[in-house]
Amino acid sequence: MTGVTSRKRGRPPGTESADTRDRILTAAREEFSERGYEKTSVRGIAKAAGVDSALVHHYFGTKEQVFEAAVEVAFAPALKMRDVVLEGPLEGAGERMTRFVFGLWENPVTRKPLLAIVRSAVNNEAAATVFRRLVATQLMRRIAGELDTPDAELRAELAAAQLVGVAMMRYVIRIEPVASADVELIIARVAPVVQGHLTNP
Repeated sequence: MTGVTSRKRGRPPGTESADTRDRILTAAREEFSERGYEKTSVRGIAKAAGVDSALVHHYFGTKEQVFEAAVEVAFAPALKMRDVVLEGPLEGAGERMTRFVFGLWENPVTRKPLLAIVRSAVNNEAAATVFRRLVATQLMRRIAGELDTPDAELRAELAAAQLVGVAMMRYVIRIEPVASADVELIIARVAPVVQGHLTNP
């Protein structure tokens, strides 16, 4: 039969490139988590993803841009914190915020990319800049927007600093007895402080 163009079987257009991009991001998260920002290279990411390093540059550009793309994906679960914090009365926001954050850290699936982000941000200014931008613009300012105080942004950042500091000691530096304490005890101790930052006069 003439006039009919036969269509090749296989993946839909664009699927292969999307798969390659996802594979690179997965490899990047693994590399940054294991090696930190400084010791991770575009060549290493490419090797882990099974692609040529030129493809990494093609999809993402520089190492910093690869890191930012990987971090945005890994950071996505944390962006739900605003909704969790604001789903009830503001008087209970400190506990909801604390419970949510430590829930992310206690879950092995979300802990690994968080470790990659924090370790890289501590050791490298480029990575720290990416981390600050994500935390400030996508998370803390959204929470601050719901606080009816003139210093709302400072309050939200102090609450975040409290949580990041304890998480660093427990999951990254692993200082005892914080590292092995029951997470419910940690939440009980930290939540009132977070609440104070958010709502106390």
